[in-house]
Amino acid sequence: MSIEVQNLTKIYGNQKAIDEVSFSIGASEIVGFLGPNGAGKSTTMKILSGYVNETSGSAKILGMDTSQDGLKIKKRIGYLPELNPLYGDMYVKEYLGFITDIHKIKNPKSAIDRVIESTGLERECQKKINQLSKGYKQRVGLAQALINDPDVLILDEPTSGLDPNQMKEIRSLILSLGENKTILLSSHIMQEVEAMCSRVIIINKGKIIADDTLDAVKKNWGNKNNSVYVRFRDAIDHSKLSSIFGIQSIDLVDDKTFIIYSEGSTDLAELLFNFAVSSDTIIVEQKEQEKSLESIFQKLTDHD
Repeated sequence: MSIEVQNLTKIYGNQKAIDEVSFSIGASEIVGFLGPNGAGKSTTMKILSGYVNETSGSAKILGMDTSQDGLKIKKRIGYLPELNPLYGDMYVKEYLGFITDIHKIKNPKSAIDRVIESTGLERECQKKINQLSKGYKQRVGLAQALINDPDVLILDEPTSGLDPNQMKEIRSLILSLGENKTILLSSHIMQEVEAMCSRVIIINKGKIIADDTLDAVKKNWGNKNNSVYVRFRDAIDHSKLSSIFGIQSIDLVDDKTFIIYSEGSTDLAELLFNFAVSSDTIIVEQKEQEKSLESIFQKLTDHD
């Protein structure tokens, strides 16, 4: 396993940031690590990266214990923290050269050229870091995480501050890196997680509450109700539609279009067909609503 976590606990004062967290990640997996603010994501990532020591339990990267082999691990991983600390008065190439010195990389120019090209920094690499936009600063953070060609990447909010085009480019980069690297990434952008990750781990209040493939999470933790998008040819009195036995609730899109919710055993197709006939109209479009990762995340973490 590339990452192995067993009963990992971290206590700050009287507060448990993480509480007996356990999971493992194999080689060449891209895993989304999700949770609301304060759930314990960043603390777990800092422990895995060797920047914070655990209170109890254990964490291993490539078979090495984070509390005993921190320096060895840092040579084999790339870490992008959420706040992405950078030296603003340094030029981009100067900063990356500084990072190659820390890693004692034998051919620094080749490594710098490689990460500048892969993160799309060519046009900005002659500038000082404090002259860059937030999106390009994030790219510099990614470049420093990749400079040592790591086996394991730990990325905390890697697309933070990027515009849609930049997000697409970084997503493609992460997907290509995932072909031969293990990647654990945290993000609040659920669409990005769905696009990049085959598996998700959800943490809430310091505990793992879901850990499975993306498809299995949608199947096992999704809303048990049916939901159907339907558009009629003519305007519909939605109060008549909502009064049909078996329909739980309705979201009104416009006077012809609705999202209908029902219990899992209800045949919505038959109900809506019969309603259309009795209302002297026809159904122009009808499709089952796919359960989104965002709705499942909200369901699992919004206990208040």
